[in-house]
Amino acid sequence: MEYSPPPLFKQGPSALARLIFFVVLSLVLLVSDARFKTLEIVRAVLDAGLYPLQRAALLPRDLAVGAAQFAVTNHTLRGENQALAAKNLQLSLKANEVATLTAENTHLRALLDLSRNAMTQSIPAEVQYGMRDPFTQKVVIGRGSQQGVQNGSPVVSEDGMIGQVTRVFPMQSEVTLLTDKDQAVPVEIVRTGLRSVVYGTAAGDTLELRFVPISADVVAGDELVTSGLDGVYPQGLPVAKVVRVDKQADTAFARVVCAPVAAVRGARDVLVLRYHDDAPPRPEEPPASTQKDAKGKKGGKTADKAGKASEAAAAKAGTGVGEKKPEDKKAADKGAGKTAEKQSEKQAAAAAADAKVHGAPAPRPASGAAR
Repeated sequence: MEYSPPPLFKQGPSALARLIFFVVLSLVLLVSDARFKTLEIVRAVLDAGLYPLQRAALLPRDLAVGAAQFAVTNHTLRGENQALAAKNLQLSLKANEVATLTAENTHLRALLDLSRNAMTQSIPAEVQYGMRDPFTQKVVIGRGSQQGVQNGSPVVSEDGMIGQVTRVFPMQSEVTLLTDKDQAVPVEIVRTGLRSVVYGTAAGDTLELRFVPISADVVAGDELVTSGLDGVYPQGLPVAKVVRVDKQADTAFARVVCAPVAAVRGARDVLVLRYHDDAPPRPEEPPASTQKDAKGKKGGKTADKAGKASEAAAAKAGTGVGEKKPEDKKAADKGAGKTAEKQSEKQAAAAAADAKVHGAPAPRPASGAAR
């Protein structure tokens, strides 16, 4: 009778043989999947089969995270809703005030016969990219001369002014931002009406109100809007807000630091304003040569007038000194006759004395006719 071990103690291939087999199989699968993508279908089938189990395992976590997000989102939305409602109320009040002030302004202009009207049209545009020059604050928008953009037009966003068009191409335009160091905008303070000019700074993040006297009424928090006196920007565009006012005793001007009210560098959608002001044109200044000629002509006319005046004065003086009235002439003639008679008498007396000494007859006195 042949002896055989029970099934529990049956032994297959050795452990080393199995290790080598599985290592070779792994290498083959890795190489084939990396080179020929042979296991993509297997992975897709396994992923589709295990996805329900994965979602079921993550369900408690998703429920907790969703509840927390719902609570936070609900609270945030309620706060934003209240803030928007308050802002809407304020804007409604301001709109009513603006309508009242506009009607009053129209009435006063009609009463004072002021016929200056401003027309403003807007062109929507999108900021495409910024300039590569790190020393300038400029962007390029996707509107050009073909869409009606003009050089020098102001560019605004929903918050306020952000820059000005400085170069126009057929399909694009270059906009110099408000914070550029070479940009200047005429502004006025809403609270006091003080007019000045706001400039960009080299840092590119703030503005500076220059040439403001120390005695000027400027405080932190004052709002700056365009004055409209330059004929380029419409009046009343929000520009900046005063952040700090430094007054030093050794300088005649205060240093006023401002911050733009609009997101100058973060604006994506903007409006290009086509501002048309029908105010009368400014008088042209004559050239320097014309001014010199005018000054020379004025000087010559003044000299001629002075010469004529001096001649007239001399003529008057000569008339008063050289010419005499008839009465004066008669008196002068009588005086001259008396002097001549006295001199003739003295000469006759001297001649008689000489005759007596030398024995010569004395000369007879002159007759009345001779006198």
